[in-house]
Amino acid sequence: MKAIVMTTPGEPDVLELRDVRKPEVTRPTDLLVRIQAASINPLDTKVRKLNMFYPDRLPSILGCDGAGVVEAVGADVTRFRPGDEVYFFNNGLGGEAGCYAEYTVLNEAYAARKPAGLSMAEAAALPLVLITAWQALIDRVNVRAGETILVHAGAGGVGHLAIQLAKHLGARVAATVSNADKARFVESLGAERVIDYKEHDFVEQTLAWTRGVGADVTFDTVGGPTFCQSFAATRIYGRIATLMTTPCEVALLNKARLRNLTIGYVQMTTPLFLGDHAHRCEQTRILEDGGRLFAEGKLRVLVSETLPLAEAAQAHRVVEAGHTSGKVVLDVD
Repeated sequence: MKAIVMTTPGEPDVLELRDVRKPEVTRPTDLLVRIQAASINPLDTKVRKLNMFYPDRLPSILGCDGAGVVEAVGADVTRFRPGDEVYFFNNGLGGEAGCYAEYTVLNEAYAARKPAGLSMAEAAALPLVLITAWQALIDRVNVRAGETILVHAGAGGVGHLAIQLAKHLGARVAATVSNADKARFVESLGAERVIDYKEHDFVEQTLAWTRGVGADVTFDTVGGPTFCQSFAATRIYGRIATLMTTPCEVALLNKARLRNLTIGYVQMTTPLFLGDHAHRCEQTRILEDGGRLFAEGKLRVLVSETLPLAEAAQAHRVVEAGHTSGKVVLDVD
């Protein structure tokens, strides 16, 4: 089969299109899936640069997010049969083979049925960002109806789903963006306050929006100074969910402590990396529950660019440039 193989850590050119052995069903709970689409996440570019999870396993096939058609099943599989359309978050950290390939094998417990009405590209764009936004807003900070939430990088892969999920939960949303096109996009998703952080101080804008109180919840997908400055934009006894580990100056940390902020870290790859089957099954439940919202038209996903599998290196360059809205997807079929 064709697959994109990372031969060594480095720049996008280390990703090569090769012929590799097609995987087989070897365990009774396995699915063999013919992948039709795989999405590119910033995580993929970090693994390509650093190979930090499994430094001793090269060459490797990256790609955590996939969607395709079940081609064969193990003897104990009960949830799927050949011909079913599925989507999933599985592997791609540099250990077992990921989704930049024509086929993959995974435990049936880690796959969910592709949401009705979504293309394969749209389904493949979802798993990591949907699970991340869901775990952040629902599991970590428990966003409630009537609350205010500030979403950083609202036009991004995680951000544009977080805005919609927060609106679905009944919250009022402000979002930071970097240009007018992204501002129009997040407004179309339901953000009532849009802050161009290149033109305005997001702390001042958030305080003005909340009449000086601060947002009940801040969702940080950026890290760095943005995370540290967000303490001042979050109300006393407010909550912050962040995807990043960011050192802050003592004065800013003291501001978080003085304001009695609750800070929740979100790292959705933990169950995969640690082999935590129970929490991986919880992530599958998120794909199932969230998938129904997409099937019902309550949420939508933006695929901003689709490239063929052979152009995976270019797809990485597009994502690393940081100018896209939504997701970039590889057409594997």
